Formats: sequence, structure tokens, C-alpha cells
Amino acid sequence: MEESTLTLRLLLGDQLNRKHSWFNAADPSVTYLLMEMRQETDYVAHHIQKVVGFFGAMRRFARWLRDSGHQVIYLELDDPANRQDLSANIRELVQTGAFTRFEYLLPDEYRLDQQIKELCTELPIASQSSDTEHFLTERNDLAEFFGPKPYLMETFYRNIRRLHEWLMEDGKPEGGRWNYDRENRRALPKDMRVAEAKTFDHQVTDLVDLVSSSQVNTIGMIDPRHFIWPLDRDESLQLLDYFIDACLPDFGAYQDAMHTDYWSLFHSRISFSLNTKMISPREVVEKTLEAYRRNDRISLPAVEGFIRQIIGWREFMRGVYWAQMPDYATMNLLEHHRPLPDFYWTGETGMNCLRHAITQSLETAYAHHIQRLMVTGNFALLAEIDPDAVDGWYLGIYIDAVQWVEITNTRGMSQFADGGIIATKPYVSSANYINKMSNYCGSCRYDHKQKNSKDACPFNSLYWNFLLSHQKFFASNHRMKMMYSRLEAMSTQEKSKLASRANDCLDNLDAL
Repeated sequence: MEESTLTLRLLLGDQLNRKHSWFNAADPSVTYLLMEMRQETDYVAHHIQKVVGFFGAMRRFARWLRDSGHQVIYLELDDPANRQDLSANIRELVQTGAFTRFEYLLPDEYRLDQQIKELCTELPIASQSSDTEHFLTERNDLAEFFGPKPYLMETFYRNIRRLHEWLMEDGKPEGGRWNYDRENRRALPKDMRVAEAKTFDHQVTDLVDLVSSSQVNTIGMIDPRHFIWPLDRDESLQLLDYFIDACLPDFGAYQDAMHTDYWSLFHSRISFSLNTKMISPREVVEKTLEAYRRNDRISLPAVEGFIRQIIGWREFMRGVYWAQMPDYATMNLLEHHRPLPDFYWTGETGMNCLRHAITQSLETAYAHHIQRLMVTGNFALLAEIDPDAVDGWYLGIYIDAVQWVEITNTRGMSQFADGGIIATKPYVSSANYINKMSNYCGSCRYDHKQKNSKDACPFNSLYWNFLLSHQKFFASNHRMKMMYSRLEAMSTQEKSKLASRANDCLDNLDAL
């Protein structure tokens, strides 16, 4: 690079990767730009902990850059020079004549990717993009891997295992099986000891006051004296180490369990750290495997189940996102159009499973994958909620929610709005599954055993009504045959009663 070249490098809020090659050595001709913007706080109503978490982590990262000798421009939310728009801020900085080159890391969100590409065509200086050096796969790997064939996560996951030789022995899966999902579905025993959730204790009053004084519309709750999430790489590694030592031995068997007494059970809760790139999937896998080799308490099913989430679903979802956007964001093949019930914003419902999962989400900005998929997501699908509304809720309420992973999990896996691009069947269930995997039903005002009375759990009639309503759509789906054979065995009278109860629920969602 010529000595006269002065480079402005953009870093987004989810690009906080200290290990990136950009930061190997300080260069006085390079200035890094980080920005807190209304553009990013306002496109959905975000959880207050999500906004504070991103801003707090960005500020820590900027401080680390400066301490490492790098030049930094950091625009806080209330900075008078902040135009609150990415393109406007960068154009203004370039127009000062201080920079002769613009560089950025490839965004993981389609909207930002398009915005920055368009910006680069307008700038009067040269521009260039670089990889984030975070993921195990490239953006287009999945599309190239499958070509015109249907996407299957398991196939993609196995290929990544082979490429990196993780849990492999002589080209075959360790233990003789690729997948131990069947061993990962146990409910929590009554006398089970659950490790205390590791949290942090940050004082974030200044950030909460900033968000409030700026009148940013947020949802959820926060204790500004005790912010619980990691805000830098060191804390993220502490959380990972705690999970591996205290939780991983029991994670495998009980990863699908739910309980009113425990908000995180044996889950790692490292998704915020991963999705902001404070830690990488490679080091998560390698640390996990290292612990597995030296700790007899950690079983192969536990390790495989956890690693499958990191290198299977996470990389798969990203690949689907880039293969299917922007059309994916508007898919609604089941043609669901009902509004999201008000209780998704308050937790005020008589259904104990939904009340607990939603209240926990509002309090902590977190719910684990089964709470998201089989409680809040399951109900939204059975209740025929518009996937646009479901997307907006999930994208806003969880601290780890960035679109590339949220929309594929929500619109695809949870709501089946993509018609089966991600999942081979819809993830729907009656109250029986929730009762099996949790203690929610025991203290609920609704009876999980009843189907069509006024006291029957709404999940039951809505489940059968969903199958009735979409029978033509799923007629050729071989994975739905058992469900539909049970439906066909019902009498016309029983089907009519179920449909009547379901329609009553659908007409009065906010009162459930």
C-alpha cells in the first residue's frame, strides 16, 4: 500500500473479532470506524438488553483497538456528528478528504450487504471487501455443495466433520454413528442437580440512560446495575469454559428439557458471543473436543449434540440464507396471516408454557432452542400467525438474534413458511410433547389431556386443526403419514369438535 493511502475501515456491531488478520499490527494509515446508529436500533423493536449488549461490546472492542495502537473513530448514539445512517456517516467522513480508500468486512445480513455495495458505487474513492475470517464455510458453499438437490443439514454437517476430521476415526464417525440426537431428548428428573447459570455483573446505567434519552423503542427488561451478558472476548471465553466444565456433561441428555425453575439449564448461552464474533466456531469446537478427550464425564452423545449445533445448524442456516435471500424474507407458503397475539409482548396468558417462555425472554433476552421452537414457535405456527410478525418478534427479543440465523430458524424451521427448504416436516406438536419435556403443564389452568372442552389446552385442538387445514399441502409428505393416519382414524364428529374448539381459540387468541 502506498504511503499516501489513508484507509477507512468499517466494523459492524457483529464483527468484533480480535483474531482477525486486520488487527495483527497497528497501521497509522488505517482508521477503524464503529457506529451506534438509529438505523440499527429502529428496524424492529429490539430487547433493551440486546441494544445495550451490542453497544457495550462495541465500546469494549473500540477500547481494545485503541489500547492495541489502532486509530479509531467511534460514533456514539448521541454524537452530534452521527447522521444515524451508515451510508450518510461514511459519505460525510469521505467527503472531508481525510481518506483515499474504504474497506469493509463482508456483512452477514443481506440488507447491509446491499447497502454497502451501493454505497461503494457512490464513493469517490477506491473500496474493497474482506472476509470476516469467522465461519467454517463460505457464503456460497452450501448452494454449490447441493446444487439443484434439496438441502439437508445432516449431509452438510457430515461434510464439515470430514473436512476438519472432527469426531472422526479412519474416515468414519467416532463411535460408529454420525448423530446421537435420540440420546438427547430426556426430560429433567425431579431430583436433578442443575448447575447455576454463569452470569456477569456489569454496570450499564450510562448505556440504558443513553437509549432512554434517545427515545429508542425497546422491549423487555434490564437491571442496569447487573447486566448479565459477556461484553468482550475474555468474558466470552470464561462463559464457554464454564459451560464445558459445569454443564456439558449433562447438556446432551437434557438439551431439550424445559423447567420453570431454571432459565438456562445446561445450555452454553454463547450464541451472543458467537454471533458478534467475539469467539469463533473453530475454537468452540476445539476446546470442546479437548475437554472430551480428558474428561470421562463428558459423553460422546453430549459432545456430538453440542458440536452439531455449532458446525451443523449454524453453518447450514447461514448457507441457506445466502442461497435464498432476498426472496426468503417474504416466503409464506402456508398463507398464514393472523396478527401476533398481544401476550407475546407481555407474557400475560393462561397457557403456562407460553407465559414462562415469554416472560423469561422478556426478563433475560434468552430462551433455549426448544422453548423457541416447540413453545413460542409451535404455537405461532398452529395459530396461523403471519411469519412477518413472527420474524419481527424473534429478531427483536433475543440478544443473539441477527437476521441470517434468526430468519432461517424462524421462517424456515419454526414456521415452515419456506415450504420445506430447511425442514422436511413442520415442527408442530400437541400438549403431549410439552408435558413430556417440561413441568409446565402441571400448574397450568388448561388441561393438557383434554382436546375440545373449554378447559382443554389450546395446543391440542390447534394441532389437529393445523393438520386438517393443510391436509392438501402435506398430502405428499412421507414424514407426515403417521400424523395423518391418526387423523383419518378419527370420527367425523370428533374432527368437528376439534375444529370448533380450534376456531374458538383462533378467534380469541388474546384471551387465551
